[in-house]
Amino acid sequence: MNTKYIIASFILMLYALQGYTQSASSINGAITDRAGNAVPWATIAIPSIKIGTTADSAGRFLLADVPAGNWELEVKYVGYQPYTVRIRTNGTTPAHKDIVLLDAGTSLDEVVVSGTMKEVSKLDSPVPVEVYTAKFFKSNPAPTVFDALQNINGVRPQLNCNICNTGDIHINGLEGPYTMVLIDGMPIVSGLSTVYGLSGIPQSLIERVEVVKGPASTLYGSEAVGGLINVITKNPKTTPLLAVDAFGTSWGELSADVAAKLKIGQKVQSLVGVSYFNYQNPLDKNNDNFTDVTLQHRISFFNKWNVERPENRVFSFAARYVYEDRWGGEMNWAPPYRGGDEVYGESIYTSRWELFGTYQLPAKENILFQFSANGHDQNSVYGNTPFMADQYIGFGQLTWNKVLGNHDLLSGLTYRYTYYDDNTPATADAANLGINRPTHTRLPGMFVQDEITFDERNKLLLGARYDYNSIHGSIITPRINYKWNSLDKNNVLRLSFGNGYRVANVFTEDHSALTGAREVVFESELDPETSWNGNVNFVKKIPLGSGGIVGFDATAFYTYFNNKIIADYDTDAQKILYGNLDGHAVSQGISLNIDLALMNGLKLMAGATAMDVYSEEEGQKVQQLFTEKFTAVWNAGYTLKRLGITIDYTGNLYGPMRLPLLSDADPRSEKSPWWSIQNIQLTKAFRNGLEVYGGVKNLLNWTPNRGTPFIIARPHDPFDKLVEFDGGGQALITAENPYGLTFDPSYVYGPNQGARGFLGIRYSFY
Repeated sequence: MNTKYIIASFILMLYALQGYTQSASSINGAITDRAGNAVPWATIAIPSIKIGTTADSAGRFLLADVPAGNWELEVKYVGYQPYTVRIRTNGTTPAHKDIVLLDAGTSLDEVVVSGTMKEVSKLDSPVPVEVYTAKFFKSNPAPTVFDALQNINGVRPQLNCNICNTGDIHINGLEGPYTMVLIDGMPIVSGLSTVYGLSGIPQSLIERVEVVKGPASTLYGSEAVGGLINVITKNPKTTPLLAVDAFGTSWGELSADVAAKLKIGQKVQSLVGVSYFNYQNPLDKNNDNFTDVTLQHRISFFNKWNVERPENRVFSFAARYVYEDRWGGEMNWAPPYRGGDEVYGESIYTSRWELFGTYQLPAKENILFQFSANGHDQNSVYGNTPFMADQYIGFGQLTWNKVLGNHDLLSGLTYRYTYYDDNTPATADAANLGINRPTHTRLPGMFVQDEITFDERNKLLLGARYDYNSIHGSIITPRINYKWNSLDKNNVLRLSFGNGYRVANVFTEDHSALTGAREVVFESELDPETSWNGNVNFVKKIPLGSGGIVGFDATAFYTYFNNKIIADYDTDAQKILYGNLDGHAVSQGISLNIDLALMNGLKLMAGATAMDVYSEEEGQKVQQLFTEKFTAVWNAGYTLKRLGITIDYTGNLYGPMRLPLLSDADPRSEKSPWWSIQNIQLTKAFRNGLEVYGGVKNLLNWTPNRGTPFIIARPHDPFDKLVEFDGGGQALITAENPYGLTFDPSYVYGPNQGARGFLGIRYSFY
């Protein structure tokens, strides 16, 4: 054979082999947000050929071994809208693509768990779930979850006391005891912490917050009558090595959060966080000789662990400890006056620990064991009225998820034990009030749900739960949910109908029962409340030609209550009368959310809710106290890309609500005025992970004393030493007491804190 021919053939073979080995190329680039900040740890994939990778801490990525072709590249990360783009690869030359992700806001199509207790895409969930990411809350920084929720439509943090500033969270006009607050899906915040534990959850630990409006008792049991708020904490695997967020205000408030990630070996990651809040600057700008804002000293420790196991089985657990010392009262109050009747003050010491986690059993089936335990020690005095309480709760839950054809089945067994003891009649022997009898409540239960997928557009969810309360007996709660969506999923319709129940404990849930300003009277033994709820939810997403998106989320809701427990302030000004309603109560209304995100850096989220919440007994309709008929919220942001500066304008608007008066001569208005809290913030982002932010809270300097002669009744005589009473215990009108009032701080509907500037920094190191 000709030597030249052999050499030529060999060379051609080498070229062929070279072409074969280079038939796969790569795709590289960087992922940023609209402000130019790197988005670390995003997932990049080409689903059609099942290859993917994860961006590094600087947002850079390299997707290797991509065959020649025209591929659809998909990018996802929590807090941002999913991004898809077509990229052509020739099998030889690396392709480069830089990607800008849009903030997700409330249109986030990510994995949610709250509606069905298992991971599901938000758009695919038959239960409507609203999702708010940590990025959303950064537009109006707050030291706690309680304060941060004020910008969510239909959710209102309600202050219940002008003096100690404790509060609860309303959903669609229903009071705090009807809202279940979960941490990582576990019922941590309940009982005493419904009032006293919300301020101990630092905002810096939030990965996202999921909100379900309407009864969720089928899955979560008692307290989830009005809905639930699930605080999902950060995953140690994807958090920065070090994160710091600290700010101060012109009123002298200081809030600081520090979180660090630890890695032990290749399979164990831990997140350690410390949160600190301090406010020690008593101010009295409304001149009633009482502190406008409660003085607080709070520290919280948090530690979460993730353990990587074979076959991606789940094992995570976390612990949290909170200690808080808060007081409010007369400006000259000091600790030596605690519990006495010389100078009025409300002083609360709270010590609370929590442990919770999830463990997936090493079995072929998807079986999860979830557990939580918490202890709450309450040492408080309201003037000369002490309230001492201890509460311990243990909870365990075993769930089994099984897919059979088009049926996605979830079943579970639960057990909850509650120990509660205090110094009130709630734990006293009915026959002998001098004997203390702590309560031991046992609540075993079981639930099952079947999510039936008929086709790409139709899905039905059927569920039921059975609980046996050791005090009240058997309770059954069913529900049904239906979802329809268009093929492009830009239109989603959901119909929901279900039952809820609640077992009440007045002294752990209602601060007004503890102040000593009024006598607490139980008209009868309180039976569990039951409710039936129906709602219609419609979501529409409209992609814009510029690459932006606008979303609409509308809901009509209706809840009907039997046995509702009403706190009656009206019958007797000296008493709060508690009893089951001999009639019914209704919460009904409509809400609308609008979410707009444009490629030019503009984002807008706005929402409004109109509602009617009332009770009806013996043909008489009474509007619920402290419940507005209209509320609106907004969050507008614009990013100046070249300067790396983001401007956020947030606010809320509340309509009038009925307030408790003490007598026919009480000069205060029976209804609150329209009022609004508005805030503005500027944030400068630097490429090294540093952010500097500042602005003004309560731009309008609004406070509830405007146009009102006084907020606290008779603040000059908090122990009623100068009040004269008639034979029936009612205050008399005298020259010293022209309105016939007694001391009472329950006339409260908004914060007393006026305008204040704030300045802070955030730093993340990966």
